[in-house]
Amino acid sequence: MDSNQTLFSSVTLLQDLPSIRHEIYNVCMNQPMKIVSDGIWNPHASAIPSQSAYTMLQLQMVIIFIVTQAIHFILKQFGIPPFVSQVMAGFLMGPSIPTGPLEKYKRMLFPLGSADILSTVSSLGYSFFLFINSVQMDLSLITKTGRKAWVIGLCSYFIPIIVGFVTMNSVRPLLVEIMGDDIYGLPVVFLSHCGCSFAVVSALLHDLKILNSEIGRLALSAAFVNDVTGGICGGIGTAFVKSQDLDDSIRTRNVMVFLVFIALTPLIGRPAMRWIVRKTPEGRPVKKIYIYTITIVFLGLGYFAGIFREPFLVAAVVLGLAVPEGPPLGSELVSHIELFSEWFLSSIFLTCCTMKVDLTKSDSLSVVIAISAFIILVHLVRWVLCIGVCRYCKMPFSDGFCLALILSCKGIVDICSYVLVYETMIQSKRVVNVMIISVLFLGTASRFGVKALYDPSRKYAGYQERNVMSLKNNSELRIVACIHKLCHTIHIKNLLQLCSPAPENILVADILHLMELIGRSNPIFIAHKLQHSVGSSSYSISGELIVTFDLFERDCVGYATANTYTAISPVIFMHEDVCNLALDKNAALIVLPFHVKWGGDGSIESEDRNIRALNCNVLERAPCSIGILVNRGPSSFNSTTIKMAMVFLGGPDDREALCLANRCAKDVNNSLYVFRLLADNHDTSNWDHMIDDEELRRVRGAHIKQDNVIYQEITIGDASQTTCFIKDMANQFDFIVVGRRYGVRSPQTFGLENWTEYSELGVIGDLLASNDTDTTASVLVVQQQLTSRS
Repeated sequence: MDSNQTLFSSVTLLQDLPSIRHEIYNVCMNQPMKIVSDGIWNPHASAIPSQSAYTMLQLQMVIIFIVTQAIHFILKQFGIPPFVSQVMAGFLMGPSIPTGPLEKYKRMLFPLGSADILSTVSSLGYSFFLFINSVQMDLSLITKTGRKAWVIGLCSYFIPIIVGFVTMNSVRPLLVEIMGDDIYGLPVVFLSHCGCSFAVVSALLHDLKILNSEIGRLALSAAFVNDVTGGICGGIGTAFVKSQDLDDSIRTRNVMVFLVFIALTPLIGRPAMRWIVRKTPEGRPVKKIYIYTITIVFLGLGYFAGIFREPFLVAAVVLGLAVPEGPPLGSELVSHIELFSEWFLSSIFLTCCTMKVDLTKSDSLSVVIAISAFIILVHLVRWVLCIGVCRYCKMPFSDGFCLALILSCKGIVDICSYVLVYETMIQSKRVVNVMIISVLFLGTASRFGVKALYDPSRKYAGYQERNVMSLKNNSELRIVACIHKLCHTIHIKNLLQLCSPAPENILVADILHLMELIGRSNPIFIAHKLQHSVGSSSYSISGELIVTFDLFERDCVGYATANTYTAISPVIFMHEDVCNLALDKNAALIVLPFHVKWGGDGSIESEDRNIRALNCNVLERAPCSIGILVNRGPSSFNSTTIKMAMVFLGGPDDREALCLANRCAKDVNNSLYVFRLLADNHDTSNWDHMIDDEELRRVRGAHIKQDNVIYQEITIGDASQTTCFIKDMANQFDFIVVGRRYGVRSPQTFGLENWTEYSELGVIGDLLASNDTDTTASVLVVQQQLTSRS
């Protein structure tokens, strides 16, 4: 062995003992190992990177990162998850995939002694990865989880284990003949495959964008139950296995200390963490000293776990569960640790783990078939259980099968666990090889299967009419109004008041406060009228909103109802909360705030791209009509008499907007001006034109003349005349209602579509929101419910 193959000075002997799984090296050290290189510009230095531990560590990390990203660049085109790329990088740089003439460079890159250093550094990152994933878990899910999730989580863990043991004992003689000594590792195979990782399931749901869906929430709850149950059982089993060479009294003591450890850590740590939260001022970050203290406690508990024969990682999970999820503490810990641990060191740790696997050692086909049969058996039992429970709860078969696929998903946590089990001498190489290949297959197949079978937007299909036009006279109007920031509260309240709640015009408003999910994994949905005791952070942020709409309901007692909700979820999934609430409440209209905020001088003060993305997502899949509220003026109307305008060009969206404006005009204090813009050569025999005429009969006074409604027809020659008219009338009113009419071409707006800046507002709405239009009026852009869905 030459000097490029070791970090030590010299190697005197290599013994390969076939009876032992590991190779034994007798190494003679002539001098201490170098930590830092002398540099390539030093003329007296040998300039061999493999002689410097720190230089080799840096070089290895860079090469692993480059290889992983190169493989992921190819595989992501096929929708394959990132952990597969990290595993393939490990196979490529390990003994599993021979590289011919490049083998000598692999030996130079990973000389003797360097793997231990790399694994030690990256395993610390993996420990923090497990810690922040536990921080993001909501421990209160234990009490909040419904019976369905408890049944699925517990049955999918214990029943496959029972089936596995019964099957193994029934065919033990045959298995001994086929597998030999490998049969002793078989229980670990189906024990590990009966569990599922909450972190893996959460990541899968996030990637598939179904975290907020009904099946996503059920999968998270079931995975949490399964993971906690498996963690406790696994910890007890580890304490027994690692204490086999000790007395029964010591073995029992280790188990009892483990149980006390997982009980006392949250009981003591949770109040201490809440004390930190109380000491943190509202809206301020947690002090760094608290973050450092928690990190030191985490490392200390890891050392303590080793005393009673538990792995260091147990402390990461248990202490993480004790941290209150969400802001301010949970989110601060995640923001400090996530980039370093999850996106850097933990991925390197996974590659290092798979570098220890040698797929070329899987030389016994019969052993591979036997192990694979047990893995398939376990997952088939899990699938039957999940589908059976879901069918009993009257869920569709496809949803039950998707839930089974989600709970069968494997990932980074499972691979690292298998390799760690291998290193404790419990498993043979052949068994671990099959288990890792099964993780790659299940992790990829689950993703593709769920993506192909489950479409969360299908439940929003407009088979039932949910719009303002379909409402009967004097029937109640149900609105879901969304609020992102407290500045939106008063604008939404003004709109609700404008809807003229009265005994013959009942209004039911569901106010949804949307907050970004930070520092936790599972989304939260709070109904404040049902939630007598909510978390301090959620209540303090939504408190002003709750009070405002409670007062609104009290002012309109008997003819207006306001229900407040808080939804905490990732930004990219917020539209699911909005659409689900509208579907559940059978709403006719969703009101969304516009993403642009104007200053007092009429200039744009701020823009929020996340709000705009949410609005566009809701417009595409909402189960009812949508209104985007654009506010450019003062926070409240200047007088009790509101002067409204409705610009009518024709089409479903304009008819929907007209019906809403008519409801607002039921209050005699609101004056409504309806401007119908007609083209020079309009066709009166056109079917759409006749429908428009019928809808306009009421405002024309065909039946009963309304004194507070003024109707006017204006003939428009081209788009320039439309622009001039909009700019002239814009500042004469307090409130303007228009239809979105997206994609509808007409002579009145021909050519303006190419100049539209905000497509979600349509042509007329975009003109009113333009900086070139001088107005302080609030604008509501209405899109009627989309009923033609594929």
